[in-house]
Amino acid sequence: MAKKVSKGKGSRSKLREYFLENIGKVLDSETLRSVAGTSEWGRRVRELRNEEGLNIATHNDRSDLKPGQYVLIDTKPLPAFERGISKETRAFVLDRNGFTCQMCGAAAGEPHPYDKGRKTRLHIAHIIDKSMGGTDEPSNLRAICSVCNEGASNLTLNRPEAIKLVAQVRRAPSRDQLDLLEWLLKKFPKQAENLLTKK
Repeated sequence: MAKKVSKGKGSRSKLREYFLENIGKVLDSETLRSVAGTSEWGRRVRELRNEEGLNIATHNDRSDLKPGQYVLIDTKPLPAFERGISKETRAFVLDRNGFTCQMCGAAAGEPHPYDKGRKTRLHIAHIIDKSMGGTDEPSNLRAICSVCNEGASNLTLNRPEAIKLVAQVRRAPSRDQLDLLEWLLKKFPKQAENLLTKK
């Protein structure tokens, strides 16, 4: 059973404390939303990962986690990135994108098409993540709504075909290929073991 967090703090602080009190335990999105006390809980979790370097894994990192599940692996910090987007750049990107989400098309202030219970709130997101070498230049930024930012509509996006991914990997330097292999082995440990025992 996950431990409870103390009250009277900001949503990011509440989530940080909750994760640290529940290291290694799988936490679901509803619990985290409740702990944070805000619909912006997903953004706060990303801030904990990206800006504070908390080693929080999701289904994108481990095959045993389902969408909407999170686990703080340990307290060893990961590389973190400070916020570096100015107000002027944010305003430029929002204006350039017509104040609409570039993933689902929802307009700022309107009821969200995937969650009618809340109005569309826009954020600035990186096209190529900073952890992958992306920059804070306007050409690498786009407007995205809270729902898409939380990953709720990523399921409807077209995914790259395996043959295209393999082609990309084949062109990458050996060091990058080995990094990818290490990541895949961490994400799919049971499947990797099954493949190795078949040979």
